Amino acid sequence: MNYYNKYDWQTMLTQHGPATYDISEYFDILCPRSDYPDFLDRYIELPVLQRLAGIGLLCGTDWTKLYRNRFYYSRLDHSKGVALIVWHFTHDKAQTIAGLLHDISTPVFSHVSDFRKGDALTQTATEDGLTAAQVEDYHIYPIADNEIPQLSADRLEYMFPSGMALDGSWTMEEIRHCYNDITVLKNEDGQDELGFQTSEIAELYCEHFCMIGHILQLNENKLALHMLGQIMNMADKAGLLNETDFMTLSEKDVMERLDGLLRCTRNDILARYYHTFRTMTSIEHTDYALPEDEYFCVNLKVKQRYINPLVSTSSTTTSQRLYDVSAKARRIIDDFKTYHDTAYGCVKLV
Repeated sequence: MNYYNKYDWQTMLTQHGPATYDISEYFDILCPRSDYPDFLDRYIELPVLQRLAGIGLLCGTDWTKLYRNRFYYSRLDHSKGVALIVWHFTHDKAQTIAGLLHDISTPVFSHVSDFRKGDALTQTATEDGLTAAQVEDYHIYPIADNEIPQLSADRLEYMFPSGMALDGSWTMEEIRHCYNDITVLKNEDGQDELGFQTSEIAELYCEHFCMIGHILQLNENKLALHMLGQIMNMADKAGLLNETDFMTLSEKDVMERLDGLLRCTRNDILARYYHTFRTMTSIEHTDYALPEDEYFCVNLKVKQRYINPLVSTSSTTTSQRLYDVSAKARRIIDDFKTYHDTAYGCVKLV
């Protein structure tokens, strides 16, 4: 039996009780105040970064009752968190600023854009003798970013607040416990990569990460993001919003505009999609599509977000993948990769 079969949507969102989080305490874990890179502040104040304060990390799910997000965490918060992690492990200014800037081209509702179409890229130059080439592409820095299932500052950061906000599965004590065990190791290609000093803590992190990844591969998440993407496309086609709006307005602004324009009608398909998205509390899991005049259905494969981190072995210069040294991690990762929700997820249109 697959490990994740028992973790349906209701279970995932209710298995942990209510929790309150102090994001300033979380940032202090990522980088103690005594080591805070003051040069970040003037970059954070740039309009191109301040725009990200109005864009949520959790891809528009703050705006539907299908989710029960515990708090709002912005792309600006995420960008700051990535920069703090990079600074903590490298003390390299160029890498740190690259981490801070990595999401500046993110449109409203974040990865919903991946469900609809590509978006325009925005770049910015920096001061202090750093060239644009040093900070415009954080992919050149393996501590900041690399490929799944490796661990990077970006991946490390977004799963902590995702777990806190989506299902309350991370406590500050667990975050501190895991984060303080992380070090820089050499991977199979001889590149620097974040990894763990002890396998037990690596297992804890892997389990947490894959559980949040499981939320993101359930039909509820697929349907919510795809439906919001279709709403954006239809609003654009109808002339209610446009691509510039998606790159300049906040998510709150977009929702308020649609609220005002669509409040008086429920017959138009855009209005029905929008009102359904905002009010739905559950979906149906089926093996076939339901009638499209009554339901919105998805049948999608999405990116699987999991982690197979490095673990230090006999010395700090050698390491292995957790999957190769932990039977528990093998079960968690294998079952995560082979899990399949029902073929379709559908919601009845209001």
